[in-house]
Amino acid sequence: MRKRMETGLSDADARCALQDAQAQLVRQGGDMARRRLLRGALTLGGLAALSGCDLQDGDGVERALGAISVWNDRVQAWLFDPTRLAPVYAASQIVRPFPFNAFYGEDEVLRVDPRAWQLELGGLVAARKPWSLLDLLALPQERQITRHICVEGWSAIGSWGGVPLGLFLRRVGADLGAKYVAFQCTDGYHTSIDMASALHPQTILALTQDGKPLPPRHGFPMKLRIPTKLGYKNPKHIHAMHVTNSHPGGYWEDQGYNWFGGS
Repeated sequence: MRKRMETGLSDADARCALQDAQAQLVRQGGDMARRRLLRGALTLGGLAALSGCDLQDGDGVERALGAISVWNDRVQAWLFDPTRLAPVYAASQIVRPFPFNAFYGEDEVLRVDPRAWQLELGGLVAARKPWSLLDLLALPQERQITRHICVEGWSAIGSWGGVPLGLFLRRVGADLGAKYVAFQCTDGYHTSIDMASALHPQTILALTQDGKPLPPRHGFPMKLRIPTKLGYKNPKHIHAMHVTNSHPGGYWEDQGYNWFGGS
């Protein structure tokens, strides 16, 4: 039997406060799309857990949303099973052309010179020598047909190939006991993932799509493919990676998106 959480509010007052908070989200909806994403998390149960927040003003809503997101991160990390695989699909189910998605238009896609490109390493890594594209292609490669799930509500099945990130981290002597792996991208994007997700067997440094080099629109020369997380945790055009115990945040995460981002 569930215990009733004491909030210090009557049922009627709690409902009114919740309605006010949701109305505030609607009024401020143009500020960030994540308000639509998190609004569903703002329930009476959530209100009870966050009863210290004044949900009748904008700052209170921000604090409530932030607390919900942090709580969500912790729950997702606790539930994450590093041995459980994301579904895989048949080649006949691959979506072509695969949808483009970024924080900029397709006409702004970068063209990266593969001869000049290097993957730079930093943080808690023993061997920090930069890696060329040829160096990465010489490592063992794996191929997967998995579903990319976007936070905006669409999904598509695609085929990717590349180096298992866990294998690469071990090869360069990364501290596997560290908390985070962070990625910086040539297009200005950045994000980070937890170490358990980095070591998941389906997390790869993708170098190919449909058996060919990644097209520029999908992240040439390298992107992170991590089918256990939402699309915004799959950065493209990666040029640097570092291992750290300091929370690195991310482009969308710093603007309010859920950090763990599990799919």
